[in-house]
Amino acid sequence: MTTITYSSRARFFRRLWQKNIHILAGSLIQGFAMGVFLFPHAIPAGGCAGLAILLYHSLQLPVSIGLWATNILFLLLAVHHLGRVSAVGTIIVITATAVSVNFFQVYLHSPFSNVWLDLIAGSVFLGAGISVLLRERFTNGGIGFVALALARRRKVNPGSTLFWMNAVIFLLTAVVIDWSIIVLALLCQWISTRIVKMAYSPVMLLKRPLYFGAWRKK
Repeated sequence: MTTITYSSRARFFRRLWQKNIHILAGSLIQGFAMGVFLFPHAIPAGGCAGLAILLYHSLQLPVSIGLWATNILFLLLAVHHLGRVSAVGTIIVITATAVSVNFFQVYLHSPFSNVWLDLIAGSVFLGAGISVLLRERFTNGGIGFVALALARRRKVNPGSTLFWMNAVIFLLTAVVIDWSIIVLALLCQWISTRIVKMAYSPVMLLKRPLYFGAWRKK
């Protein structure tokens, strides 16, 4: 019995260590995509990224800080509906992503000098980072929490809710900065979504006993 207990504990801590590494890796990958390829062209990788770009454009607030602040704000709006345990994991993801965005913006630059190549590279890396987080059953931002909360309250599809929330923010960003941004943003969403669909396997998730934080029922 003691052997089984020690073995179970060892597996638990090993899995917990691997989970934390994967969460950190996913956050760093999407931070790399935003900081190096997308944000230099004001391409929003999502709703909160679009708001962060608007804050930078209007207030000169660093994008990394704006990204962190807007994600946390949306998270706080929905935490009552989706649970504190879920929120803690998402805060870790948000913070790691924001820090990595700031680091990569300062120390790394895209090897390309073409917005379309940067768009493709950034979208691919973004999709890869999101896929890693999804495999560990974590959402990659606070706006997803709000979409889930609204979907639960209104009994609608959360994917549709998230799409329209992002679409409104993309449109606002395009109006304020440049109309081409909405085309770039939608292409970024389309490419990154394709990457997620290729990398994300529901069968693999079903084999894991860990909860999906963002979708936990109360």
